[in-house]
Amino acid sequence: MKISKLSIKLLRYITPLVILPSLFLGGFTLTTVTNSTQKQAKLTVSSFVEQQQQKILSYIKVYQSTAKLLSTSPVLSEYLSNDMGNLADKNKRQVALQDVFASYSEAYPDILSINLVNQQSESLAYKASNLSKPPKDYPFFPQVLNSNLSQQYFMMPTDEGTTHLFFVQQLLNSNSVSTASYVVIRVDPSIINYSIFESPYKSAFNALITGKGEILFSSSAPLNIVRLSPNEVNQIKSLSEHEELANNNLDSIDKPNMVGYAVQLSDDYYYLSTIPNHLLYESGQAITSLTALIVVLSIIALPILVFIVVKKLLINPIELLGEASHRVGDGDLSVFLPNQNNDEVGKLFQDFNHMVKQIRDFQGELEDYKLHLEEKVDNRTLALERMNQQLEAAYTQAEQANELKSHFLANMSHEIRTPLTAIIGFTEQLLHNPDTQYSQRHLETMLRNSKHLLELINNILDLSKIEAEKLAVDQSEVDLQGIVDDVVDIIKPLCEQKALSLSINYQLPIPRTLNSDATRLKQILIDICSNAVKFTESGSVVIDIAFEQSTELFEFIITDTGIGMSQGEIARIFKPFEQADSTITRRFGGTGLGLCIAKNLAQLLGGDVNVKSKQGVGSQFIVTVHANFHGKVPDMLERLDEPSAKDNISQEFAQTQFDARVLLAEDNPDNQELICLMLNAWGITPDVVNNGAQAVEKALVNDYQIILMDMQMPVMGGLEAVQMLRHAAYDGPIIALTANVMKHDIDAYLKAGCDATLAKPIDRLQLGTVLLKHLQIQAASDSKWDSLLKSEKFAQITQNYKRKLPNYLAQLEQHYQEQDWDALRALAHSLKGSAGCFGFMNIHSAAQTFEESLRTNDESHWHYAMLSLSEAIKYTLKKQPSNTKSYSQSQS
Repeated sequence: MKISKLSIKLLRYITPLVILPSLFLGGFTLTTVTNSTQKQAKLTVSSFVEQQQQKILSYIKVYQSTAKLLSTSPVLSEYLSNDMGNLADKNKRQVALQDVFASYSEAYPDILSINLVNQQSESLAYKASNLSKPPKDYPFFPQVLNSNLSQQYFMMPTDEGTTHLFFVQQLLNSNSVSTASYVVIRVDPSIINYSIFESPYKSAFNALITGKGEILFSSSAPLNIVRLSPNEVNQIKSLSEHEELANNNLDSIDKPNMVGYAVQLSDDYYYLSTIPNHLLYESGQAITSLTALIVVLSIIALPILVFIVVKKLLINPIELLGEASHRVGDGDLSVFLPNQNNDEVGKLFQDFNHMVKQIRDFQGELEDYKLHLEEKVDNRTLALERMNQQLEAAYTQAEQANELKSHFLANMSHEIRTPLTAIIGFTEQLLHNPDTQYSQRHLETMLRNSKHLLELINNILDLSKIEAEKLAVDQSEVDLQGIVDDVVDIIKPLCEQKALSLSINYQLPIPRTLNSDATRLKQILIDICSNAVKFTESGSVVIDIAFEQSTELFEFIITDTGIGMSQGEIARIFKPFEQADSTITRRFGGTGLGLCIAKNLAQLLGGDVNVKSKQGVGSQFIVTVHANFHGKVPDMLERLDEPSAKDNISQEFAQTQFDARVLLAEDNPDNQELICLMLNAWGITPDVVNNGAQAVEKALVNDYQIILMDMQMPVMGGLEAVQMLRHAAYDGPIIALTANVMKHDIDAYLKAGCDATLAKPIDRLQLGTVLLKHLQIQAASDSKWDSLLKSEKFAQITQNYKRKLPNYLAQLEQHYQEQDWDALRALAHSLKGSAGCFGFMNIHSAAQTFEESLRTNDESHWHYAMLSLSEAIKYTLKKQPSNTKSYSQSQS
């Protein structure tokens, strides 16, 4: 096997680079493993000891709480009272107390006995689980008498090597403070014994030791009677102070060369856990040996493995690439390197193969270029000529588009100025001749031209939104027959004026409803039907309605017998800024926007608008709209519903009697006068303000059934005013008046807290509909509120509040005597709100005056305001319930 020079050089550099870091890493690993083993041992032992400490302390706290709970027993308090009565009464109390002791013994099985003793250690009542007699005295009782603590516990070792656990709770006699009694509870220390015998390691020694060296509990029972030397006790105390694992020698209990950890419990008790040195670090020594073996094997094996890998991944590909490069240099372009990897070497092979391929291709192209140079020059010249023709066509189209827009602007100017001429002219005539006999006709002409101008502006806005792709449509349930009837109501008078017949044909059965935008669908149908009537001099207009089940498309086919269109005219009618013929504008008028807008709206509704027409015969427009049933089965209409009479909003409003208060916020004087005239026709005289700040002030002071709020006003706009009112908890209906009718503007007004919006110019019918709807809701709400105020439940709540007034009066006098002004201000504020809610307006007014006086530094008024509030409460308490005014009366 031949070894290359690069391989030898690589092996010479790799060997020290691998061995030296391996040695350093091995030494570092051994040191880290040793330290980690020691830390792990300390963490294990310390966690175990602290866990046992918490377990013992929790056990002690449980029985301290039990002793304290027993001391609060009413039976025990009654037993300790001096009034013992006769012997039978005393025995009865004795039996009741024994029952209480027995219930605690049953609830806590570790309780061995409960003894009630006096200061002379004499037993007053005793209960033991083994029915034994009470002890004559307790060795720790002198310590109890000399202590100021009401609750103590004691661990008392016995000669048999066991430990008794006692809990003492001091009781004070309610009739004599100097006479004290004590409850002594003896508990079986089972939990302490269990915790002592638990251990994280085998051969570990655990013990609970007093500060005098007495072993109270230990994991080795024979050692319970041993007493540690002072030196050993000092070792344990030192361990608990430093809280670390350290060596210690306990020769008294034959525990030399141990590693221990100790913590101090409450009082003078210590918990100790010791483990033999060799056992603690035994696992660490095994890990250290294994780590050393791994380091040695790594030093030997790593250089060999690195060399093999580097040779396979780097040296062999480099040698292969060098051989291939040499062949290419000799002119052999058939070389191809096998590429089986996705790494950098594979990318290098891929780039080398691509380079060789490019060289082959360039050589072929060079030969081909030499053969076909003249042909390529001719082709390039033709391509440049075609490009110049395309540029000229694009320039021509741009000029045509500019000309079309100029024509459209001129047409728009004409369309806008025509109705304005009539409006301005007839307005001037009425101003100069107000009593002319033609005033009614002049006003109708002005109204008709105003509506035409508004329709023109709406069409321009719709077109701009369509071109900006920002026209949004809603999707809600639409009644099919209802929307067709609405269209017919508008189109039928137009047909009657021109003596045209109008026919409506349904292909039954047909779905009763569809999910679409009712406003936009009606706009499409009205626009196309109006065109059918406008361009038909005689004959008929027919509307056919059908439903295609497979595509879920509704078809509205509008057929007329009008002038018709040629194929060239049909190609132009759906384009903006254009009409079928320039003579159409002069003969019939119009802007050429209606069909363009209708087609785009139909496409937004999931359908389209198509047309069939023959010049001189008539036209047929097919409007399709998607039903959007989303897989649901529609309710089918088998026969047409009988047409219902249209409601007259003015008549309906006149029949509904309301004493409505309305606030109008509008900065424009002309609009103020117009809206007031509309409201006066319905018997409403509104309060008028000029900006949002005045509207907020008026609305918070007065009780309005509805607020009409203009959105753009000086000082404070309507949007900010609505937000302030809603934050101030005003819950009445607010109607936005705005000229901004874009969907995002309307959504912003509704989100701010408006209940509805009315577009300017204000339509009288829409205004009446909104007023009727919200005033009816307000009236129903007021009726429910009045019924609630007259109910027995509200009367009961009012009486309950009245019963609390003496307590409030006592608090007022106490805070005033203590000069706690902050508490007085808070209480006055609370009384102001609650008394007003329950109709005690004298207390409400006095509390409000008192609260306001406390906010000032004038102490001379505090006493008078305090006296007024106190007298108001006393006066209310003296009144009979029949004389108390109801809430609704007080609020009015």
